[in-house]
Amino acid sequence: MQVNPYLNFDGQCAEAFRYYEQVLGGKVEAMMTFKDLPASEQVPAGWEDRVMHAHLSVGNQVLMGADTPPGQYQRPQGLYVSLQIEDAAQGERVFNALADGGTVVMPFQETFWAQGYGILVDRFGIPWTVNCPRAD
Repeated sequence: MQVNPYLNFDGQCAEAFRYYEQVLGGKVEAMMTFKDLPASEQVPAGWEDRVMHAHLSVGNQVLMGADTPPGQYQRPQGLYVSLQIEDAAQGERVFNALADGGTVVMPFQETFWAQGYGILVDRFGIPWTVNCPRAD
């Protein structure tokens, strides 16, 4: 079994996944818009370029997402996408890149459990934690 986060966006899924691909060093494996559907003539006006499904591979992990129908988006609450990164310098780089244009909730810093840890909400409204565990 595999458990994968599925992120929802308000029309920015394509932009977000291209950004995550760069920041996380992953690969967008799929990006299907509503105009790509076999019955695309039935897609309501304004939905054509919204993403129906996106799939990003990062190592052996998967992050998926889509744009919600217009007017139905709700900001994520009660969750974080959690990144576990062994190297603290890489963790800080990823944290800073994700925080660019977003909001830092807890600055990336050393803690009693980690070489570095921080919390942010990125410019697309997605909450993240970046954790770099201590080497024992």
